[in-house]
Amino acid sequence: MDEAGKGSVLGPMVVAAVGVQNDASLDGLGLKDSKLLSEKERERLYPIIRKQCRVAVVKLEAQEIDAIRTEMTLNQAVARAHARVISKLSPSCAYVDACDVNIFRYAEMVRCNLEHDCEIVSEHHADEKFAVVSAASIIAKVTRDRAIKALAKKHGVIGSGYPSDPVTIRYLSEYIDEHRIPPPIARKSWKTVSALLAKKTQSNLGDF
Repeated sequence: MDEAGKGSVLGPMVVAAVGVQNDASLDGLGLKDSKLLSEKERERLYPIIRKQCRVAVVKLEAQEIDAIRTEMTLNQAVARAHARVISKLSPSCAYVDACDVNIFRYAEMVRCNLEHDCEIVSEHHADEKFAVVSAASIIAKVTRDRAIKALAKKHGVIGSGYPSDPVTIRYLSEYIDEHRIPPPIARKSWKTVSALLAKKTQSNLGDF
């Protein structure tokens, strides 16, 4: 399992699982963490992985993430989503990229959301250590990138969706200037959004 878009302020978070009988199924594909591959290479590998492996995907849209965060932390939400994709494949063992500083605590967070027994191997940077997690990271990344492109066709130039992207921040700022509220594709519970809203409010008050 791996996810893409966890820290994004726009668009969905995608959690993907790839299931194999053994690591030999992935030999020779040249798999790496999706962040270490070009977009062209990820797109090349995507259909190969889907053809050779069992794949499950869970997509959490921005509004759903906002609602979930009123009930639990983001790490707990990711753990629950990891459990959902594990349940779709029903493996005997699952490798997860830990979203907690404590890998054992994260493994337990995932396990407690499962309905069947499954060994959880929780590791930091699992997408660099295990080929099957690299495969999952590619599925998650390509799925999310395609979702962002679809949103851009509807909403205009939105950038990558991450707070570090000036294009994304410009889109958010201009939308809030025009509509006085965040766009529907934004995660309103993110500090990036609340800070922009506070800045705009302060600026408007200064006009009086």
